[in-house]
Amino acid sequence: MAVSADFIAGLPKAELHVHHVGSASPKIVSALAARHPGTVPSDPAELNDYFTFTDFAHFVTVYLSVVDLVKNDEDVRLLTYEVATEMAAQNIRYAELTVTPYTSVVRGIAPEAFMEAIEDARVAAERDHGIQLRWIFDIPGELGLEGAAGTATLALDHGPSALVGFGLGGPEIGVPRPQFKPYFDQARAAGLHSVPHAGETTGPQTIWDALRELGAERIGHGTSATQDPELLRYLAEHQIPLEVCPTSNIATGAVTALELHPLRDMVDAGVLVTLNSDDPPMFATHLNAEYQIAARLLDLDEAGVVALAQQAVRSSFLDETGKQRLLAEMDDYAAG
Repeated sequence: MAVSADFIAGLPKAELHVHHVGSASPKIVSALAARHPGTVPSDPAELNDYFTFTDFAHFVTVYLSVVDLVKNDEDVRLLTYEVATEMAAQNIRYAELTVTPYTSVVRGIAPEAFMEAIEDARVAAERDHGIQLRWIFDIPGELGLEGAAGTATLALDHGPSALVGFGLGGPEIGVPRPQFKPYFDQARAAGLHSVPHAGETTGPQTIWDALRELGAERIGHGTSATQDPELLRYLAEHQIPLEVCPTSNIATGAVTALELHPLRDMVDAGVLVTLNSDDPPMFATHLNAEYQIAARLLDLDEAGVVALAQQAVRSSFLDETGKQRLLAEMDDYAAG
């Protein structure tokens, strides 16, 4: 029996793989573009065409053009609060938002001002909308070791108390994971969780590198894991979650069609998967839509959707009391 969109929309949820700038809706981008006129259209209708990607490299180019719109701490605060507001409207109760502070700092925003802005927005969003945010600071892979060193410094010397993870995003091709090991070692020694992207546009070896060299506790995407039976067995045995983003994988060309997405093969292999939206407005999606897709691909009923959503909570870095509270809220919703 098909799961209704209304059931999914009402379900309390957690999201673990969603990007700060990449969550800027046409409304938010329009507001920022109006503040800072330039190459990005300020007309929301034109942004649909602007956010149509030919490949992953084109996506990175467009993504960075939106980063360029975030020019001061007021822009950071606006972006963060409005993103949280839109997430809360989907009944997302908890989110680990991947933030790339280095790209803002090198554009002239002082580290202290950046941190204050995201924290002010986090506190206000929890007060106003009941959504809890935690931060994952990620290395912009396209900036190599310079970006890695800068991100590590920002995380370790300036990171707020809500910072829980250290990640690695951007392009994978030509950006080998092992080179970032010293920076992940530093972050892990400081108590941050390792959550790099791997195996989205490259093969299984990138995932192995993330596990062996970076100490990955979750894998961002992991789309190519199904190409390596040994890797699937390892992920299943050690219950290392994959942060799966189906629509994103289609939009960037990592997967050619939803019907060919490896999500079912991951689940059938016993791998722990979580469902995520990645850069939702840029891919014309949202987390509720991703659950509708997963329900279809995995033939889930309402109980199956709830179980999938609860895997995200259990795979999160939320404290145990917070996890139990959110899991109970989900159980209550399902029972009702």
